[in-house]
Amino acid sequence: MTPVSATPAARYRAFISYSHQDKAWAGWLHKALETYALPKQLVGATTAAGVIPKRLAPIFRDRDELASATDLGRKVNEALAQSENLIVICSPRSAASRWVDEEVLAFKRLGRSERIFCLIVEGEPNASGLQGREADECFTHALRYRMGSDSQLTDERTEPIAADARSGKDGKTNAKLKLIAGLLDLDFDALKRRELKRRYRRMAALATLALIVMAMTTTLAIMAMIARHAAVVASEAAVRRQKQAEDLVGFMLGDLNDKLQQVSRLDIMETVNDHAMAYFKSLPTTDVTDGALAQRAKALEEIGSVRLDQGQLAAAMESFQAASKLAAGLAEKAPDDVERQLAYARIVAYVGMVHWYQGQLDDAQKYFESAQTVLLRVEPNHASDLTLQYELAMIDNDIGHVLEARGRLDEAIAPYRSTLALCQKLVAAKPDKTDWADQLGDAHNNLGKLALMDGDLASAVAQYTADDAIENALVARDPRNNDQRENMLKVHAILGRTLALTGDIETGMRDVQQSVDIAAQLAAIDPNNASFQDDLARYSSESARLHRLSGDLPTAQKQVAQSLSILSALTKKDPANVGVQREFAEAKLEQAAQSRAAGQSDAAFAQAQAALAMLDPLLIKQPDDRATLLASVNGKLLLAAVTVDAQAAQRLRHDALNAMQSVKSGRNDPRLLALKVEALLALDRKPDAQRLIQQLWDSGYRDVALVDALQHQRIAYPVNPAFQQKALAATGKGK
Repeated sequence: MTPVSATPAARYRAFISYSHQDKAWAGWLHKALETYALPKQLVGATTAAGVIPKRLAPIFRDRDELASATDLGRKVNEALAQSENLIVICSPRSAASRWVDEEVLAFKRLGRSERIFCLIVEGEPNASGLQGREADECFTHALRYRMGSDSQLTDERTEPIAADARSGKDGKTNAKLKLIAGLLDLDFDALKRRELKRRYRRMAALATLALIVMAMTTTLAIMAMIARHAAVVASEAAVRRQKQAEDLVGFMLGDLNDKLQQVSRLDIMETVNDHAMAYFKSLPTTDVTDGALAQRAKALEEIGSVRLDQGQLAAAMESFQAASKLAAGLAEKAPDDVERQLAYARIVAYVGMVHWYQGQLDDAQKYFESAQTVLLRVEPNHASDLTLQYELAMIDNDIGHVLEARGRLDEAIAPYRSTLALCQKLVAAKPDKTDWADQLGDAHNNLGKLALMDGDLASAVAQYTADDAIENALVARDPRNNDQRENMLKVHAILGRTLALTGDIETGMRDVQQSVDIAAQLAAIDPNNASFQDDLARYSSESARLHRLSGDLPTAQKQVAQSLSILSALTKKDPANVGVQREFAEAKLEQAAQSRAAGQSDAAFAQAQAALAMLDPLLIKQPDDRATLLASVNGKLLLAAVTVDAQAAQRLRHDALNAMQSVKSGRNDPRLLALKVEALLALDRKPDAQRLIQQLWDSGYRDVALVDALQHQRIAYPVNPAFQQKALAATGKGK
């Protein structure tokens, strides 16, 4: 293909292709691009797209009506040939437009496929592949397939470079910046930071003007006060009363909140924090000391934490960002004050956590790394500070989660091992510190997860067992600490479902059911705690699967109904939480599997289709998230099993195999291999499946679904005695 930089005839920076029903969007985009002034620091720099200009003009926008033409007009063809880039405004209307399709084809035939950019304004990408949603397709046919050497479209699918202006996605501003970054081969985050800096400078100029006006007003006020011979306001008694009030607020935000959190009284915590904020707002501006600012930041952090537990992500983010502004100022004033740096880093990490829950991995990683930078700056002078080491361990844990979600498992293992090493030292130094011991258990859990995805089931069971032992000991130490009970139920469920994968389904069912029972108790204590509700829904769904595979369909149906009811409410309450959305889709898939088991194929088809409609956008957003990928592949294979269209079923199975083939790391994950075996056997590719079956047998994988499928195919799959010994040793039963 001919690079853009080697096209001397380029007259236009870009050609905007659109359906004339989307002319309002085209008009907005045309004006937004041509009037956009590039940040001065970038102008003149050279990228793969050439020298960055001050402006993007000219942009070509077709205004001719082509309804009576039989082919693209001469003017349009000339403009396409003289354009460096093609921008397609994507909607169901443009997807159905012959002329938009022809313009994309013409541009691809010029050898510039890599310079096509999409702006999604309505509809859904690749909806044409979803039965019943074909009308929602927003990508025209020529966008969805690669161009062959014969200048004809091939059957090979391609994923266009797209910015998403829809509500709840990139939004208009970010979508515009993404397009500009693509046109100029700039890093989007770098351009966005430059844009924010420019906006801040404008705001600063306005603020300066406001300060001048305020200074004049203040001067006049002071003169008036002098004229009235105002008395001195701050007396020793007032100072003493304020000190007593600040001490009381400090207790409310510290010891009292800690106790309330342990018993999961979010309602009272919310009231306490609101009273603290009311006190801060009542203070005269002259009384706002650094101590009061630190307490205010702490109150905002606590409010954000409560909102986070309640599942109110937007409200939590607002509180954390407000706390971050206060804490940043305090940290900047005292760069070697370890307490201030710790407070600031913790709040920055909370901001990253909200982004994580929203599935915004780039932003989550950026904030986690910013928090880490703050801590590493003070570490050399405070290496012996154990609290600092604990916060570093927490940040390592967070960064590991982001790397894992990106599919970079080989990179995730380093921060996870660092967390384990730090926590082992901390617990050795102070065995009674609950938070530190809990984080040590979490470190074992993370390494167990990586071991599972690497196909090492024995190591996964060993790590989960270590975590389970820690969490059980902590609950025995403080049985009324509900936060600790929640940590225990989570790892107990994880260990149970992993044991079920090794063939020990009785222990697995028992452990998962115990987690469901504890989650139900906690949800009854605090119905407003979204985390408890989420636990109950998630593990009810997982327990339902094990009951279904064991032949107890009524219990399975009852549990999945409970799960769906809770997850439906949580999704409505916080639609931005991608984790809850995925769990909702997984519960729908379990419901579909139950319908299939009951012989209700039509219901199973509709339920699986609904689940995939939820999973598809999540997988586009986080293509490397293992849980989402497994759910999506499982959904495709389930849909294929109940569809009456044989060709559609085969396409679904091939799509599932292609999706699994794209995995970057963790290819030995037995859950992934078992799904591959299911797809290959259904496609009559038994020899290809045999190699994977042997690999699964070697790993000790004996999930009931796989064993049943192999029995149905009359494929021998005996118990692996060597692995059974390893599994017993991992759980401590073989000693």
